[in-house]
Amino acid sequence: MALIPPPGAPVHRSGRADDAIDWDLRDPEALEAAHGILTTTVEKAIAWAQTSAIWPATFGLACCSIEMMHTLSPRLDMGRFGAEYFRGTPRQADLMIVAGRLTQKMAPVVRHIYDQMLEPKWVISMGACASTGGVFNNYAVVQGCDKIIPVDVYVPGCPPRPEGLMEGIDVLRKKIGFNGQTPSSELIAERRREREAFMAEAIAAEAAAAAAQAKGGQPS
Repeated sequence: MALIPPPGAPVHRSGRADDAIDWDLRDPEALEAAHGILTTTVEKAIAWAQTSAIWPATFGLACCSIEMMHTLSPRLDMGRFGAEYFRGTPRQADLMIVAGRLTQKMAPVVRHIYDQMLEPKWVISMGACASTGGVFNNYAVVQGCDKIIPVDVYVPGCPPRPEGLMEGIDVLRKKIGFNGQTPSSELIAERRREREAFMAEAIAAEAAAAAAQAKGGQPS
């Protein structure tokens, strides 16, 4: 049976203020937020903003970079996560996607680009070749880009599909914003400082023990 009223019949419309019409699913959340206060820290607020403003560097090494380019297509649209703005200079980028095999000849260049990137900066190792060297187990290919730069997220595959890279970026977004974790570069620097402090304490204790032993061996 058709629900269309016959010609000439009066049309009764409900008012826009009626709660039963055009009910927005966000209204309960907005109503709940209106009666409360949202508190957070400056660090978490900045991390939350960074999750939707990841700027990758325009950088590709091998066939995985073709899959990386495909993430910008309308079918996937990486712009939904605010990560489609590939920058042409590392000084405006905070994400490096190592897409493809990394040769010994290219390793110093990659490290130089990484050092020029903004802080905090993140690294995604895309594909088996970038993560472990892949099938190129020889002297010319670096067996894992984490030997020269710290890596935050590994995306497996040879090559991984664009959906895999999208999932890797989503994992990175969660790592940045939801948990507020620091990038691997800062963690490595912190571990290095702890190791240097431990070594300094060990050397100082060894020197103090040697001095005490020498003092105890002298005749009075």
